[in-house]
Amino acid sequence: MAHSDTLSQPDRGLGLDRPQTEALLALFSRCDDLREFGREVIQSVVNALMDSQAQEACGAPRGSRSPERVNSRNGYRERSLSTSLGDLELRVPKLREGTYFPEGILERYTRVEASMVALVREMYVAGVSTRKVGLVAEELGVSSLSSSEVSALCAGLDEEAEAFRTRPIEGEHPYVWLDATYMKCRTGGRYASVAPVTAIGMSSSGHKEFLGCACFDSESEAAWSEFLGSLRDRGLRGVRLAVSDAHAGLVAAVSRVLPGCSWQRCLTHLQRDIRGHIHSLAGQALAADLVRACAGQADADVARAAWDLAAPRVRALSRAAGDVFEGAREDALAFMSFPREHWQKIRTNNVQERANREIKRRYRSVQSFPSEASMMRLVCAVLAGEEGRWAAHRVAAPESAARASAPAPAPEPLEGERLEAVRLAAHEVIREVLDRHGVAE
Repeated sequence: MAHSDTLSQPDRGLGLDRPQTEALLALFSRCDDLREFGREVIQSVVNALMDSQAQEACGAPRGSRSPERVNSRNGYRERSLSTSLGDLELRVPKLREGTYFPEGILERYTRVEASMVALVREMYVAGVSTRKVGLVAEELGVSSLSSSEVSALCAGLDEEAEAFRTRPIEGEHPYVWLDATYMKCRTGGRYASVAPVTAIGMSSSGHKEFLGCACFDSESEAAWSEFLGSLRDRGLRGVRLAVSDAHAGLVAAVSRVLPGCSWQRCLTHLQRDIRGHIHSLAGQALAADLVRACAGQADADVARAAWDLAAPRVRALSRAAGDVFEGAREDALAFMSFPREHWQKIRTNNVQERANREIKRRYRSVQSFPSEASMMRLVCAVLAGEEGRWAAHRVAAPESAARASAPAPAPEPLEGERLEAVRLAAHEVIREVLDRHGVAE
């Protein structure tokens, strides 16, 4: 009864009469699902709209004689349009004089609807390969998206990526994390391993911000200097500490381009470097634990004293490992000159490592890039997404972040009772580590 009443009156929302409503119901019964029904309805509506516009352009209904006629119809040209609902088969009216194009309905020189372009780009940024994007499109009823067409659609991200990575850097950034990761890319007519390098900083508000990225053939001092110089030219200032691994070119560039900036050697990378010179697993574990124990002290003087006591223990495991350990003391403990509440964040390069993991996760489905532009497109898109998530979390509160730029307090004189207390505390630190590993003092 209710169904009959509904059909007997025009639809109040769309203004449909009974025959139109019955036609829609019949169409729905022939479709497998709502997506197919939506595609059929949109296709019919768009074709009807184009017919109506062409009729208005002619000045008279099709097939009628009228003194108001200024043009006449000349058939149709078939055109497909890929949408998120599937392929639409459109019939664009042709005129005998001049041309007709449905402005406001279709976009010139494209056969892919804007929402479909956005969907393809989102899949690409999420790490779906161009081939798999085409397969997903087929599942949506789109049969005309090849890998090359997907790449062409994603090329529109290039301008956004360029704007993102070259935007002005505003405010001070007391902490900067620097790193490079390696990916395969076609360059100079061949595929080679290249290094996208990225910089992430902590702003005065306490948020992490993406500062810039570039592509290197090698991590030379000249390449890093050029990159850091470009950051400085875009407004980077107030850098007090740069955190990275111990790549010689990077360290030299930081000293050269960012005078007055301290350098923190990532403790995680330092542990890897030391373990690489030690053959036994037990020795590797002992050396890593010594680094962790020394750097984990709340007192910088105790940490340095413990480091000096640990150095002979590491050298006994490997001379090369001992050289690395001894030479790394000041750079590995540089973070202790900054506010204590920041230590956990600035003693390692984990900020960059997490960003690199997100980049590599997308890269695994690609395996290699056809150009540097396509590689930078993906890197910038990933980092833009990461920065959006960073906005919800601070590295430090604004008042705490401001203390990162303040001069470090003068250290207490290391003499008398103070010196003796530091020595005792340092011996206790090393003794605990040795006992834990069953090593005699």
